[in-house]
Amino acid sequence: MPPAKALSIYEPIKEELALVRSDLESISEEDFPGLSAMLAHALKSIGKGTRPAVTILSSKFHDHDPALPRLMACAVELLHVATLVHDDTIDRAAIRRGQPTISNLWGDHAAVLVGDYLFAKSATFVCATENVRVIRLFSETIMYLSRGELQERLGAYDWTTGRGDYYQRIRQKTASLFTTAAESGAILSGAPEETVTRFHIFGYCLGMAFQIIDDILDFQGTESEVGKPVGADLAQGVLTLPAILLQERYPEEDPVKAIFQSRGDERPLRRALEMINNSSVIEDAYAVATDFCRQAEEALSPLPDTPYRRALMELPPYVLVRKS
Repeated sequence: MPPAKALSIYEPIKEELALVRSDLESISEEDFPGLSAMLAHALKSIGKGTRPAVTILSSKFHDHDPALPRLMACAVELLHVATLVHDDTIDRAAIRRGQPTISNLWGDHAAVLVGDYLFAKSATFVCATENVRVIRLFSETIMYLSRGELQERLGAYDWTTGRGDYYQRIRQKTASLFTTAAESGAILSGAPEETVTRFHIFGYCLGMAFQIIDDILDFQGTESEVGKPVGADLAQGVLTLPAILLQERYPEEDPVKAIFQSRGDERPLRRALEMINNSSVIEDAYAVATDFCRQAEEALSPLPDTPYRRALMELPPYVLVRKS
């Protein structure tokens, strides 16, 4: 699942991840050629496999049936891919990770149905675990993902959104899936409740940091790295942590309000980008992400020092330095 140049997080479980990839690839083996082609294309969106890796690694702290976390790892990654297909369709994105999107190749209607199919397929993997607690957790995650996306879209161009609203939104649209990936692995291994709680905290804090770094890259990354123009979120009315910090720093001028009120005019956006680059806003946003990563590491620090814990402990610092 990981690319040729991978973090050592994948090393202790590389054989299990290879099985997960094989299970995912088999999904496209349908007797309906059109659906088979679309599924095969959608599964190209699988990236480093961070979420399924977290699920499997989180299951390694108690004796268990290894088949169950593997099923859940497939479910978590399929759910992630399904959200990407729907997001690309709603956003009318032409490219995803260098490849044409499903909606670009087959149209919006087909893309929505493929996304629905992947959602349903992910649920069949979860049901195969026969663990009611995990099934409920997974169902709640789908609700959180939908709520988070709705909050983002219905709240577009609202410059009054504060940090509390922002944290709630990214907890639902991003951190919820990381939380489920980590927590479900511990549950399926039969781990004690204290351990399950530690993985819940780890997944939540890691997911929060992950999204904050994504939002920082919207201002700092290059278009080739993040796949969209610099400042694209702000231009589309999405208020993220760097923009909120900018508002807090310049309450009288409020450059974000100027952008949202003059849609299509690039001058306020250029001004806001200039103000961000000439201030400590990015450093302050990194400090928030760093604190979430610290909390993620603290959650796992009492667990036994094994190759699996060491692999998981590499994830928070990696999240802070990633470029895509």
